[in-house]
Amino acid sequence: MKPSNFLILFSSLLLIIFSSSCKSAGSSPGSGKGWVSLFNGKDFSGWRQVNGSAMPANWVIEDGAMKVVIGEGKKPGQGANGDIIFADKKFKNFELSIDWKASKMANSGIFYNVREVPGKPIYYAAPEIQILDNKDATDNKVASHLAGSLYDMIAADPKTVKPAGEWNNIVVRVKDGHVTHIQNGVEVVHYTLWTPEWDNLVQNSKFKAFPGFTEGISKEGYIGLQDHGYPVWFKNIKIREL
Repeated sequence: MKPSNFLILFSSLLLIIFSSSCKSAGSSPGSGKGWVSLFNGKDFSGWRQVNGSAMPANWVIEDGAMKVVIGEGKKPGQGANGDIIFADKKFKNFELSIDWKASKMANSGIFYNVREVPGKPIYYAAPEIQILDNKDATDNKVASHLAGSLYDMIAADPKTVKPAGEWNNIVVRVKDGHVTHIQNGVEVVHYTLWTPEWDNLVQNSKFKAFPGFTEGISKEGYIGLQDHGYPVWFKNIKIREL
């Protein structure tokens, strides 16, 4: 083989290896240095009900995932006061990676910077990353209510969402108030907390009537998950502080 041909072949092999490595790294959010698991896949260690002391009865472990189910005596869409938080620690600057799967018509949410307000639900004073079956959920008529969106404020691209019954991944990055939502590897939302632009978003949303928002989102807080009265699964819940 001529030296020039060898160099071309060698360069091509390096390119293939590099490309494969990049694809592998990009397909595994939450892997690498600094990531810590918030859910061990076996029990609810570290988790409890918002404004409570134990886990709600309508959360179970199924195939290494935590699953919220319809509460006893409730109809689909009726939460059972089952919103939960990881209560071992509050977080300020971080990347959060969660895999989620929705059942047909399901609705739920992921929350950060949660502060507990007695008698109030988790969404009273914390931003929500929407979880939804975009196809069949009743709350699919407003763009900013679709999966991956900053709920009722900024819409995510619906083409980045996999349908009910399939696993999705969301990565939320919060750094000094700058926030991005990355859904299945695609950045779909970005915004900055505690700015005039943020205040404008609040004033043009349902949260303008929530003192928890108008008083200001906390600078740090808990990670939380919502019970909205539909089966939803969560797994690979990992965080990396920045």
